[in-house]
Amino acid sequence: MSPRREPRLVFLLTVAQRRLQRWMAARAQANGVTAAQSGLLFILGQRDGVLMGEAGAALDLGPPGISGLVDRMTTADLIKRRADPDDGRAWRLWLTPAGRTALAQAKAGLVEVNARLTEGFSEAEIDVVARWLTSLQTRFPRGEDQ
Repeated sequence: MSPRREPRLVFLLTVAQRRLQRWMAARAQANGVTAAQSGLLFILGQRDGVLMGEAGAALDLGPPGISGLVDRMTTADLIKRRADPDDGRAWRLWLTPAGRTALAQAKAGLVEVNARLTEGFSEAEIDVVARWLTSLQTRFPRGEDQ
């Protein structure tokens, strides 16, 4: 019996991530909202008026990343940025009517993406994959020095 060949997990993750991003980018061209923008729309759909820094942390984005995303979404009239009334240095983010429409479209698109991602796998198998992927966030934490 030959020795067990170790799966090439880094390679498989990288290829999967690239293909999923390309597929989602192609869909974004059709509906005009990127995956990153959808992520912020989902956050604001749960908690409109969230602090910009909190939104960045939820999306695993640093200050430059969330700032650029907010700038692009403000220009597209998907969100509004307003100064926090309690802290003049902080900004809160709010959905616009166009942002609410885009959020509804993103939710519908998410159903399709999740269906494609989970097709052919049992709920138990998906639970294991989700648990493993979630564990990577703890094993490889996002640090300012990384």
